[in-house]
Amino acid sequence: MSNQRLEGLREERDLFKKDVAKNIGVVESVYSEWENEKLSIPTKRLVQLANFFEVNIDYMVGLSDKRIKLKTENDIDLELVSIRLKEIRKSLKMTMRELATKLNTTSSAISNYENAKFLILSSLLIELCNISNYSIDYVLGRSNNKFIK
Repeated sequence: MSNQRLEGLREERDLFKKDVAKNIGVVESVYSEWENEKLSIPTKRLVQLANFFEVNIDYMVGLSDKRIKLKTENDIDLELVSIRLKEIRKSLKMTMRELATKLNTTSSAISNYENAKFLILSSLLIELCNISNYSIDYVLGRSNNKFIK
């Protein structure tokens, strides 16, 4: 993730870290560690941050230079995410094991994500979308545009 993007979005609004943290319901130190790339931002918090800044997640995390004004509900439809994750894996013509190896995780983790047991970790989601060129916003149901622009 590009901390310059997150920092830039915050500074555009003349906000302090504590202001953003309060708005999305975390303590300032946690937000600061996200901005400084010391902690990975949980997937549900990526959605909250993108909604707060009204931008596409692909732009916010540095997968795209195209900034799109986008604000959606903070809720994530786990079933939709699981369907879209499976779609990506199939488009890559990979088995769960192959994808797990590529993402440095386990087959059971991939299975859990594809069967809507757990929400995919943001670090894996970013890497998967980077490999596949699929949009994070599409995967999370924030947009119907499949691919990163």
